[in-house]
Amino acid sequence: MKNLSPGSNRRYLEFISAFDNKEVGRKRLEKVTSSKSENNRNYKGFNFFSADDLTILMAIVRGEFNINGFRNKNLQKLLGFNGGKISRLIKRLRVHGLIKKATGSYKYYLTKIGKETIIVVQKIKELVLVPAYCY
Repeated sequence: MKNLSPGSNRRYLEFISAFDNKEVGRKRLEKVTSSKSENNRNYKGFNFFSADDLTILMAIVRGEFNINGFRNKNLQKLLGFNGGKISRLIKRLRVHGLIKKATGSYKYYLTKIGKETIIVVQKIKELVLVPAYCY
């Protein structure tokens, strides 16, 4: 039986280390928010002020997915979308570099850039935007 603990521990430590990273930068944000084209197909960027996009991003950053990865089926249950829509969403996340596919399985994991970007966006929303509208 293969020992999966070192891999899950490494992913968890990467996830935690992304909390204090202040050097994410404008280039990464632009990479995620701008439209991309792959194989003559366009994929729109993610809008961090859109409730739909934010729901999707918050779903994939969940702790259990960080350790075990997620599959199409997991997102179907969580988001309530059909399998085809989730497949298109997964492709969009991959094209923008937020997730990667585990070799030889149907599981996906957040990339380091994906973790950092989603965490920074959530921090900005909670620490800057929401308090600004409370006054």
